[in-house]
Amino acid sequence: MGRTSDAKEKIISAAQTLIELRGYSALGVAEICKTAGVPKGSFYYFFESKEALALAVIDEHWAAQQRDWTRILNSDAEPLQRLRRLFQETEAAQLAGQQTCGTVSGCLFGNLTLEMSNQTEAIRKRLQEIFDAQVDMVETVVAEALERGEVAVAGTRDAARSVVAQLEGQVLFAKLYNNTSQLSVLWANCLALLGARVPQEEAARA
Repeated sequence: MGRTSDAKEKIISAAQTLIELRGYSALGVAEICKTAGVPKGSFYYFFESKEALALAVIDEHWAAQQRDWTRILNSDAEPLQRLRRLFQETEAAQLAGQQTCGTVSGCLFGNLTLEMSNQTEAIRKRLQEIFDAQVDMVETVVAEALERGEVAVAGTRDAARSVVAQLEGQVLFAKLYNNTSQLSVLWANCLALLGARVPQEEAARA
């Protein structure tokens, strides 16, 4: 049972690495299995199709990211500082990836949204669910900041969606220019989006 589970994890891990490097459409089952170091027959033992594998990759990546976002956004820090920490860790993760493989990989969910959202309904729906969950998590923090009088937003849902969209957009630019410094504006942009009431000197240090 352990070896079987290990083979499945190897396939998912190899697929995620290849998708981050080259995208989903260009990949074949044989290449995925070769990278994973497992027989081709193992693929169809675990997955009925390449789409099923992509969904497994998405779910595993989200499980890990959700743990990180929960740790950061549910911490005891003040609301805006939790958002700032989310941006800092996002930038650090993209930089670490760049140092490992030479390029900024970007966001797996954002990359697949651009590539696959018009091609497969199952993947499109799953990505929608994940982005909605991200917005839910950010909205909780924005609502706390609003209650404390630290931000001025007309609606917490729209504000949270704007924060997530800004995060995704800057990660996309970091990938496009292969430069993580594109992410350095996240905090200042977030303050502006939320109409945050912070001292000017703190915003300037962002």
